[in-house]
Amino acid sequence: MSRRSEPAPATGTADPGNVALFEKLAGQWWDPDGPNRLLHAINPVRMGFVREAAIAHLGADARARRPLAGLAALDAGCGGGLATEALARMGAATTGVDAAVQSIAVAEAHAAAAGLDIRYITGEVTELAREAPGQFDLAVCFEVVEHVAEVGVFLAALRTLLRHGGLLVFSTPNRTLASLALVKFGAEYVTGDIPKGGHDWRKFLRPHEMERALGAAGFRVARMEGLGWSPTRGFSIGGGRDLDYIGAAIAA
Repeated sequence: MSRRSEPAPATGTADPGNVALFEKLAGQWWDPDGPNRLLHAINPVRMGFVREAAIAHLGADARARRPLAGLAALDAGCGGGLATEALARMGAATTGVDAAVQSIAVAEAHAAAAGLDIRYITGEVTELAREAPGQFDLAVCFEVVEHVAEVGVFLAALRTLLRHGGLLVFSTPNRTLASLALVKFGAEYVTGDIPKGGHDWRKFLRPHEMERALGAAGFRVARMEGLGWSPTRGFSIGGGRDLDYIGAAIAA
């Protein structure tokens, strides 16, 4: 069963417009053909990257069926729990936090039906950082930083939540003309692969901007790769960073 805390105050890094949008779509989080279908398609690739990074930087056992066993993991901006459940299935003691009340309700119900022991919190990472500094070995934030109001504050809170030497894995779209055409306009308004109105392209971070923000928050970037898609291979790690990228950073 999932364990739910009381909602945290609605202050900090959340963008109210984005929270409202995802509240409306919360019931469709687990629909693989719904507005979050790209997240379903990309999740196995992202979690493979998490596994590799945990083996490289946290001493996770490459041969284990549950390589994250013994680690405390946080999914920041967890939505309906797609990555959160994957972390739990890999053995981590897992917490998911999101500002959208209905998304957390959906995540809790899905975890309970799957028999997964996940702690879900309605609130913000800034509030959690004040309550539980240094609690986690691993944090993930997938397609989140482009939605928050204050990237520096958000990343600083994640650094506070991680122990020294802890691992952050992140992914986010790049700010390029290609992402403007294909992510913002194409995927939102033409194909409907992601929620309409869910992105402000001006808030996308270029890789060097993300690395600079991470450094200012107390992280050292260990790896950064393109996260691409092709009609024949689907999503994969490597190649160009024009659309999206994924990386690992160490809490210094």
